Amino acid sequence: LHCAPTPTPTPTQQKQQTMPLESCMVLLDTSEFMRNGDYIPTRLDAQSDAANMIVNQKTQSNPESTVGVIAMSSSGPSAGAELLVSPTDDLGKILSALHGVPLCGKMVESGKDAVDVAASVQVATLALKHRRNKNGAQRIVLFVGSPLDCADSRSLVKAGKQLKKNNVFIDVIAMGELEGNEPKLRELVDAANGTTGNDDGAERNCHLVTIPAGVLPSDVLVSSPILRGDGGGGGANVGGAGGTGAGGGGDAFAEYGGIDPNMDPELAMALRVSMEEERARQERAAALSNETKEEENSGDAANADQIDVAAESGDINNVDAMNDEDALLQQALAMSMAETENQGGDAGGNGAEGMDTGAEDEDAAMQMALQMSMQAEGEEQPSTRGAASGQFQDPAFVSNLLGSLPGVNPNDPAIQEALRKANEESDKNEKKEDGNDK
Repeated sequence: LHCAPTPTPTPTQQKQQTMPLESCMVLLDTSEFMRNGDYIPTRLDAQSDAANMIVNQKTQSNPESTVGVIAMSSSGPSAGAELLVSPTDDLGKILSALHGVPLCGKMVESGKDAVDVAASVQVATLALKHRRNKNGAQRIVLFVGSPLDCADSRSLVKAGKQLKKNNVFIDVIAMGELEGNEPKLRELVDAANGTTGNDDGAERNCHLVTIPAGVLPSDVLVSSPILRGDGGGGGANVGGAGGTGAGGGGDAFAEYGGIDPNMDPELAMALRVSMEEERARQERAAALSNETKEEENSGDAANADQIDVAAESGDINNVDAMNDEDALLQQALAMSMAETENQGGDAGGNGAEGMDTGAEDEDAAMQMALQMSMQAEGEEQPSTRGAASGQFQDPAFVSNLLGSLPGVNPNDPAIQEALRKANEESDKNEKKEDGNDK
């Protein structure tokens, strides 16, 4: 026969099985400030729910552990603290005391707080001192939901040192009035630990948990060192309305969203799957954003290169176009001079003087070109010679014609002189032709 292997207990189950014997006193705030509805449904009901969970955890972790209940801000004679139940292992008696805690209707005198934390801690210490089983550890769980405006930091530190001297641990749960109460309560916890706020590496058996408005205290305490029994953190803070957090070893269930898988396996597994999916989605989104940025950077670089290439090609085209225009102009001048040299007769005789005087002069070449143009038009169209000669004798027409040529200044003295000579020669030719006709 083969026996099935015994399943290995989880660390939380081992911790619960080996939880040491402990006597605990739960101090409840029953002042009028607990009527506030910033916690669902009220501060008093939220406190009762959290205290009920703490009592169940303490009694179930070790059968011999005992729990007592004290109501602060009561009308009793014990300096504002009334002992409802002495440390006992009777769970029915403890739960009855928790659910029967009334609010104190007594008005607070001026110059005093609604609860006296130092006096209540002393009463709880005396109750623990007279416990039945002297072997277990001693612990106080303090709920504070009233403002501690008149509380003296010196008295709180003194109470913490007294707890340290008597080997009594304290866990403080702050509900509401956090801005004014948290610094003072932290001094109390640090004094009970025997450390200061800067001693991060020191061992801490006392804890401070602050619960913001709108969050159920039981949801925060389920993963806090108060219930888990860790000694690694001196305080815990919750930053959001819907989040939970704890100091010390609260990261043990981080992969399950802060939920102990032994208490609710289905919820813990669902939270784990959801967190893994969210982590994968964020990684995909980050990779996609990086790829998009790289594509944008590469596209910008390509566009810049294309713009540079286009600019360079545009400059080259402009230079080529200018070179082509210069070449055409030079070719036209050369053809005009070649026609002048090939022409004979009177046109050659008339232009001989201009060629002799300025063969290398650009103005002379222009003069000869004009003369040959006039002569050619006269030979090809005799009927329109008079009109053509009249146009070339018009100074405005000739100035516009010369101004349209690139690189030619019609107001140049040399050009003006050439035009004058051309007009004089034209007049002489006309007179000679008239004489021949007669």
